[in-house]
Amino acid sequence: MNRPRSSLAHGAPPARPGTLHARSLAGTVTGSPEAGRIIRFGRGGGPDADLRVGEDDPRVSRRHGELAYRRGQWWLRNTGQQLLRLPRGQMMHVSTEPIPLAAGYTPVFVKGSGFREHLVELHVTDHGAAGSGSRRGIETLPPKRWSLADDQRLILVVLGQEYLRYEPHPRPLTYRQAAAQLSFLCPEESWGESKIAHRVEKVRTALEASGDFPYDLREQDPRGASDNTLKHNLLRGLVESTTLVPPDLDLLDRGLDEF
Repeated sequence: MNRPRSSLAHGAPPARPGTLHARSLAGTVTGSPEAGRIIRFGRGGGPDADLRVGEDDPRVSRRHGELAYRRGQWWLRNTGQQLLRLPRGQMMHVSTEPIPLAAGYTPVFVKGSGFREHLVELHVTDHGAAGSGSRRGIETLPPKRWSLADDQRLILVVLGQEYLRYEPHPRPLTYRQAAAQLSFLCPEESWGESKIAHRVEKVRTALEASGDFPYDLREQDPRGASDNTLKHNLLRGLVESTTLVPPDLDLLDRGLDEF
């Protein structure tokens, strides 16, 4: 499948800060940071959309979204019938207020027919990127991983088995289920629900203190987040960061001799 040619290709002149590059499978559009500049994307062409996306999907509106430059920023607005999905699960409805784009890369997914989603890649150049060269030759940066003690890893692997199997809708085991399995794996240690909960809370506290964990791990709402939601956030972040990986499931077969 041929990819659209990017305006950021090697040899292209550096873009001025605030320039917007929007790309889909159908092509690329570049917008200068000028007040009143608008870029529209959707299934239609011509006056309906500057950038076509989901051309063969009737669930995508002919003019599904627009990007407008005002007050020194690019603003994204949903103008279609289906939702737009942004990073971290943020959704935009046609009634949602426009949101400003930060400098850098933002993927936007247009909901289509069935399980289809159509990607629109947005990149706003910043002052630091305007004169920078290609980074193709630099060393790859690893994901942010967090350190876990052996007993913590075993407990989290037991709780997060569905996450490590990459099941479609994973949920954590209950502390009671985890205690039963840990008692089988490591019968020399006394396991109980409160003990497991205490060790999980210790991990959550440490990761929350780090300041860069991607999901909430403590109660933020005065009504209180359920412990199951906080466990889900914890396991999701650890798996997505590859702190926990599928080979860790081997622990379920052999347990740990000592902590």
